[in-house]
Amino acid sequence: MTGLLVCVAVLALASAFGFSRARRDGKVRAVTARGRDETVQLSAADLGEQIELGERATLVQFSTAFCQPCRATRRVLAEVAGMVTGVAHVEIDAEQHLELVRRLEILRTPTVLVLDGTGRVVKRAVGQPRRADVIAALGEAC
Repeated sequence: MTGLLVCVAVLALASAFGFSRARRDGKVRAVTARGRDETVQLSAADLGEQIELGERATLVQFSTAFCQPCRATRRVLAEVAGMVTGVAHVEIDAEQHLELVRRLEILRTPTVLVLDGTGRVVKRAVGQPRRADVIAALGEAC
């Protein structure tokens, strides 16, 4: 009987965790300073040598080689960047840029940062964002 209760408790906790994560995954949220007074500002030099920021906004995606949701996120962001003029999509390999990952507190891939025209991080999504959410975030960033 005790084994059955433990099994039910573990299943309940795992289900609660799964529902909670599914509810938050991919949501585009405003960036908060978390106790810091400064906002995060990125330049093309921070992101890489060959990278140019968009005139109006930049979608920065942190990915890893074996990340399946990263591929779908890449397609969505490239499509949105192609639809909206002045928006660039930049994909960064998180494994190759560990210093930047630590500085920006990237904990999972894919993580998408929405930068305004000056390079300030205004929105952030962890997980695969929906196309409509990305477009709405760009509307607020531009």
